[in-house]
Amino acid sequence: MPSYQYRAIAPGRVNLLGEHVDYCNGPVLPVAIDRSMKVDFSARDDQRVEIVANDINEQVCFSLTNLAAKIDCRGNPLPAWAKYPAGVAHTLRKHGLSLTGMNARFTSDIPIGAGLSSSAAIEVAFALAFQTLADWELDRMTLAQYCQQAEQEYVGMNSGLMDQFASAHGVENHALYFRIHAMQWEAVPLPADVAIIIADSKVPHSLTDSAYNERRNATEEAVRLLTPALPDIEALVDVSPAQFETHKHLLPPMIAQRAQHVVDECDRMDKAIVALKAGDIQQFGQLMYATHASLRDLYKVSTPELDLLVEIARSLPGVYGARLTGAGFGGCTVNLVAASQAEAFARELKACYDAQSPYTTDVFISKASRGAHVIPLA
Repeated sequence: MPSYQYRAIAPGRVNLLGEHVDYCNGPVLPVAIDRSMKVDFSARDDQRVEIVANDINEQVCFSLTNLAAKIDCRGNPLPAWAKYPAGVAHTLRKHGLSLTGMNARFTSDIPIGAGLSSSAAIEVAFALAFQTLADWELDRMTLAQYCQQAEQEYVGMNSGLMDQFASAHGVENHALYFRIHAMQWEAVPLPADVAIIIADSKVPHSLTDSAYNERRNATEEAVRLLTPALPDIEALVDVSPAQFETHKHLLPPMIAQRAQHVVDECDRMDKAIVALKAGDIQQFGQLMYATHASLRDLYKVSTPELDLLVEIARSLPGVYGARLTGAGFGGCTVNLVAASQAEAFARELKACYDAQSPYTTDVFISKASRGAHVIPLA
């Protein structure tokens, strides 16, 4: 059994507002959470990467010299989970960065398939592991972009940048206001008397399903159809609500619905940042409810279970806002709740959901945490 020299820790994320707009260059407001992917690793003297996935009791070996083939050391197809570290290695190599073989094992307390970005966390953690062993340095934004590229091109998920960005850049007790079109971000303090509570509907989702990519394709089609009337736009973030209202007749009904969500969500984000910086958590919470309704009715990514969680939350004392978070099609809701009522809220939300749903939820109180980092192991 190999001994490990370092541990890379990369958090998951929950997005407070700005959903399904990151791939339209829209603004987002994620936080890195206190659930993380932990990768213990050490260097090898060859070009092999051997990884043990503790949580599922599986292991894989692949060669750094044959990454494009997506096969293990025996010539078998890589298991789905192994494509994330292999994809990161492939992308780093493609950008001219040297890599060293490694032994690694990983474990995670981020719920898998819950929309809390376990995939981005494993990508960022392994990117830091490769960086540490090969002794080169990437700025965090470039590292996040390379991880996104790995997910898009190697894994086959046409994801936006928010997840990798949040895992790499997390700031304790702060949300991350990321304006993707400008590639600018700032850490915005969260009120000390407000708790972030995450509820897992236990409805699993798979982001590589066609539904996610279909949503993204619809937004790109909307831009194509609107460009003759609005020649200066590059993405839906460039379209104001007034412009959209004037020109939405140019779009087929389904495309118009998808685009309407994105345009309105970007507008909600502008209002939300003003409210958050002013400490107006009531207004911020109302915008969360509006986002959930839009994701449910226009973007069509909610489920009955997610809707139930939001409706239960809305009826409980201390809640400011609730909505589905992540891509939808299952996964989690995020709730902002008065810290003094957080424990009671979490208990009641679980009890009510478990009584009304075929699923049994996990509800946990979270906090905005530090981004990905590496520590030495004794």
